[in-house]
Amino acid sequence: MSVSHKVWHLGADVDTDALAPGAWMQYGIDVVAQHSLENLLPAFAREVQPGDVIVAGPNFGIGSSREQAAAALVQLGIAAVIAPSYGGLFFRNAFNLGLLLLTCPQAQRLQNEEHLLLDESDQAIILQSGARLDCEPIPEFLLQMARAGGLLPSLKQRLARERETAGVAHG
Repeated sequence: MSVSHKVWHLGADVDTDALAPGAWMQYGIDVVAQHSLENLLPAFAREVQPGDVIVAGPNFGIGSSREQAAAALVQLGIAAVIAPSYGGLFFRNAFNLGLLLLTCPQAQRLQNEEHLLLDESDQAIILQSGARLDCEPIPEFLLQMARAGGLLPSLKQRLARERETAGVAHG
């Protein structure tokens, strides 16, 4: 299924301090999210809408291991981040919290796009021109985790299915 998304553009090396500024870490994620990316895109937290997408340069999410960096984007309703590469800890934190990350070496081709379509089933991006960019394959367990809303919801769904299957087998 393809859904159109507004695009927010960022450069390379966006670190976790920009995503979740340290000065706000003592507050809840709702407050942290309102300050996400304020030094790079001052209007971002005010103007972002659920379903918007971030397109960034390489090394998105580098820096500290703070989970709040991904949590702030989830709180703001970001549907996905598209970048050529990610900080390793951010990558796993994002999927654990249900944030879809698409690794696309050609992400720079998206710099002039205002809207794009994401085809999650094919893990591809469709540009306004109709051109298609294929992303690196996401392991199925991570894709399922993102679709479920994160690690805990994914595990709950899995346990419910296993209980259901066990009940059918014993019933």
